[in-house]
Amino acid sequence: MTATRRSLLIGAALLAALPAAAQDRRAGDLVIERPWSRAAGANATGVGFLTIRNTGAAPDRLLSASSPIARRVELHTMSMDGAVMRMRPVEDIAVPAGGTVQLAPGGLHIMLIGLTQPLAQGGRAPLTLRFERAGEVQVELSVEAAGARAPQHAH
Repeated sequence: MTATRRSLLIGAALLAALPAAAQDRRAGDLVIERPWSRAAGANATGVGFLTIRNTGAAPDRLLSASSPIARRVELHTMSMDGAVMRMRPVEDIAVPAGGTVQLAPGGLHIMLIGLTQPLAQGGRAPLTLRFERAGEVQVELSVEAAGARAPQHAH
């Protein structure tokens, strides 16, 4: 393989990774990384996961979220009580100064209740996050397979 051909193949591979990176959003000192969801049918409940990095010296809080494709959106936590899974709404999610909060399966997450359209694998779903300091941040959830435990294009 020639050096030119090898360079073209590497460049093509890097370009293929750009859509995942393009989903990341910055709002003030906050960086929202890898927003994703799982496939779900219309009228079902969807879920949103993402990572929030606070690069600043002041804490922030995720106060709420909304989406035009859900009748209601709630911030939730999940925990195990013995063999029983418990999901509960939370008022807000603290994002410490210089810290990272991960919304992931088995922990904190965003519930999209009463989907008005299906979340189709390979598609995207709009989500607006509202922070105490950073304000509103628009992201798109990449929709993965129904049972996914992580985004396919983690970076």
